[in-house]
Amino acid sequence: MDPLTYRTIAVNGVELQVSVSNEGGPRGLALLLHGFPELAFSWRYQIPALVDAGYEVWAPNLRGYGESSKPRPVAAYGIDLLLADVAGLVDASGRSQVTLVGHDWGAALAWMFAIREVRPLERLVIMNVPHPACLHRELRTFRQVRKSWYVFAFQIPWLPEKILTARRAKAVGNAFTNWAVDESRFPEAVTDVYREAALAPGAARSMINWYRAALRGRRTAGAEKLPIITTPTLMVWGLEDKALGKQTTDGTDEYVDDLTMRFLPDVSHWVQQEAPETVNAMLLAWLDGLDVPEAEEVAAERLDDPARASIGPSLNPSD
Repeated sequence: MDPLTYRTIAVNGVELQVSVSNEGGPRGLALLLHGFPELAFSWRYQIPALVDAGYEVWAPNLRGYGESSKPRPVAAYGIDLLLADVAGLVDASGRSQVTLVGHDWGAALAWMFAIREVRPLERLVIMNVPHPACLHRELRTFRQVRKSWYVFAFQIPWLPEKILTARRAKAVGNAFTNWAVDESRFPEAVTDVYREAALAPGAARSMINWYRAALRGRRTAGAEKLPIITTPTLMVWGLEDKALGKQTTDGTDEYVDDLTMRFLPDVSHWVQQEAPETVNAMLLAWLDGLDVPEAEEVAAERLDDPARASIGPSLNPSD
């Protein structure tokens, strides 16, 4: 069972479930955007760390996920509407200092939110999704198209939903355990949270509609002018990502003025869930304006200091 508590916030014609922690935190808003087939629950390790660091933390179940609204049409998941949802959350928070953090699809939204300057951002954090220009470049190669096969499979009507929800959404649980390097991070108590959410009426269709809408809008997206991002940006990348090769990060510095990039060896696409100790150490150092450690430095520090061996508070259902 998802241990987060939520409130319902109406934005942009939909209602979104949002986990809100530490209201009025002095360092402003940290808005955390999850990916597929995740939930706000995927930030269970980062929420307490950011609260302790002084942030007000909002982690929504994005449209189509959890108990958030699940409009039926594919067009309801177009990028303009998704970005308007994020803008609505920023507005509803009433905060002017905003740090936007995204993983997977949430990172894709965060990139575009910063590129279009939908709302002012103080900082941007990206996890395991490349800058749109780098992704478009790599999608011209067979190497990346082969890795992205599922995006094209998701365009088939109704069948992907059937496969995703078969045997109590076993495919959803397998997405984590089969892709992870450290499967121990995804016990049944964790994968069951995602599986149960995917079985809610309309959830599988809505989750897959994100991909359908993206592919249908690819010509417009490919032609969009992408100005350089001036927001300070941290990019964290698990090197064992089975969907997105490291080469998709090449050239990111051409599109981001102030970029800090860190790679995590032996960590999968699910970087913030699989290596939360390392991710949190990098994230908090960067937010504090300190030198951001490399993954090896974090590991060495944890060996030298037994107190660092524990990640500290989390929101795991099995805790």
